[in-house]
Amino acid sequence: MTSASPALPAGSRPVFDATLIFTISFTVIAWASSFPAIRAGLGSFGPLEMAALRFALAGVPAALFLVLTRAPLPAASDIWRFLVGGIVFIAGYAVLLNLGQTVVPAGAASFIINTNPIMTAALAMLILGERFSLISWLGTAVSFAGIGLIALGNGLSLDIGISVLLILGAAFCNAITTVVQKPLFARHKPLSVAAWNMAIGGLALSPLLPNAIAQAQVASTEALFSVLYLAIVSSLAAYGTWAITLSRLPAARASNFQYCVPPIATLIGFLWLGEVPSALGIVGGLMALAGVVIVNLKR
Repeated sequence: MTSASPALPAGSRPVFDATLIFTISFTVIAWASSFPAIRAGLGSFGPLEMAALRFALAGVPAALFLVLTRAPLPAASDIWRFLVGGIVFIAGYAVLLNLGQTVVPAGAASFIINTNPIMTAALAMLILGERFSLISWLGTAVSFAGIGLIALGNGLSLDIGISVLLILGAAFCNAITTVVQKPLFARHKPLSVAAWNMAIGGLALSPLLPNAIAQAQVASTEALFSVLYLAIVSSLAAYGTWAITLSRLPAARASNFQYCVPPIATLIGFLWLGEVPSALGIVGGLMALAGVVIVNLKR
């Protein structure tokens, strides 16, 4: 759910005014609430169909935004980067996360997804030649040991194990896109990149729409609300507030606020769905989060 930010003027100091406080708070709450919203939507929709309906609802306004703002068309050399964003980050991420959340509770899923900065750092080491220090490997070990505890706390079984791997796959989709799309932000506004991603992702998922529409006709009110919420609040609006945040803060500093997402997602999951995390799940979640912090200490 992250993207690189445009460079800030040298020597500039970001000011935490009312606008920035709002955009940070809105983004964190919108993304945290997306995990319980997915769980609620899965009560009436299949994982693939819910992803298709969500990004059909988000993709059309995103495409209109590109037309109305006269966003530049991708250069031929950049087309594959936009395709990765739409197919891998939007379609692949949504499908894998939805599949994983059919079994894994909202709070636990949010902690697992939050390991994507570790995967991004590892990919940057392999692809971009960035250094991955001993403390980074230590943080990685702590984080993935925490994920193991999360799985154990949810009743370690084949279904749980596969579901955890699917959510890790979703986090990997995020990491791949962060590395692949990083050069785009020198030529395109963050909001335009996000809009291209949603429009392409919605198109990639469109073959599943007929089944999604059929399921929507018999879906519960809660499930329909959840899909609308995911499309409008967690996708369209949150990408907008995140883009504003990235235009005002360095990417690393802005990304630190995403550490608030898993605890808030766990709280919303408890209040909305009555999901009570196990003691092992809480410890594992804190370990997963601590590992991510350790990896990013000197980045």
